[in-house]
Amino acid sequence: MEVGRVQEVASSLLFSGTLPSQFVRPDTEQPGITTVKGQVLAVPVIDFTNPDDDSVLTAIHDASLNWGMFQIINHQIPNEAITHLQAVGKEFFQLPPEMKEIYAKPPASKSVEGYGTNLQKEIDGKRGWVDHLFHIIWPPSSINYNFWPQNPPSYRAANEEYRKHLHGVVEKLFRSLSLGLGLEGHELKERVGGDELVYLLKINYYPPCPRPDLALGVPAHTDMSAITILVPNEVQGLQAFRDGHWYDVNYIPNALVIHIGDQIEILSNGKYKSVLHRTTVNKEKTRISWPVFLEPPPEFEVGPHPKLVDEKIPARYKTKKYSEYAYCKLNKIPQ
Repeated sequence: MEVGRVQEVASSLLFSGTLPSQFVRPDTEQPGITTVKGQVLAVPVIDFTNPDDDSVLTAIHDASLNWGMFQIINHQIPNEAITHLQAVGKEFFQLPPEMKEIYAKPPASKSVEGYGTNLQKEIDGKRGWVDHLFHIIWPPSSINYNFWPQNPPSYRAANEEYRKHLHGVVEKLFRSLSLGLGLEGHELKERVGGDELVYLLKINYYPPCPRPDLALGVPAHTDMSAITILVPNEVQGLQAFRDGHWYDVNYIPNALVIHIGDQIEILSNGKYKSVLHRTTVNKEKTRISWPVFLEPPPEFEVGPHPKLVDEKIPARYKTKKYSEYAYCKLNKIPQ
């Protein structure tokens, strides 16, 4: 078991108003100092049911070129499926500690799957104000149900229902991104694993924090996935780095937040941008988010697409196995 789940630390500090030093970020990271106040970043919003396919494709392409992030509305995932996913995730984190620890990530595991707190190497021993649960939801051959909570009883059904509806969103995103680069519609997805593409679900649980001006839920990072599809709850917390500053990202009920990840930046040879983002926390409210990271299989090699490389535009990134990329990323080793 990892020492000091953040949820338990938060409970012990409920009325203290103090924050343990390992959670206090340096001045250059503290949201109370570095967030642009009074402005919300209106990232591109794309209507997925717009009958003008070319308009949707262009909007996704432009957002991926210029922002690395956008939100999609009318995505055709039923609100009930998302609400159920959120409800069972919240219920899991409300269980007694010993019941959550059943799903703890094994100490020697090379996988991120399981219930945990620490994820990536942090500089100077600093910690994020977050606990998490990871497990793969697709493809069936990669699923380990040992990490799927059996309590609440409807947890598995809720996740499977959400996953079923997610496939259509995934296909449309990859097709649009591929066509936007002048490739065939199927080519980008094939280059990150095709039918073996891994859907890795994470629940981020950010309990109330006595000093949200000093702490971060997750520090600044880009996602190492190809694409991330995120469901937030209503508590503000997502921030993006834009024009040298940190801004809150506008929350839109029932929208999906899309992040372009490192693997799409690599595949596109730098045309599409992996978005730099972070998460803040709240003094009174719990923030929870449900990202699904669309990742290549561990042994799958990813590099710039051959059609996007020539004598005038050489490869800007190395081709390497995804497992090697992930290891370097989590341990802050230069790629």
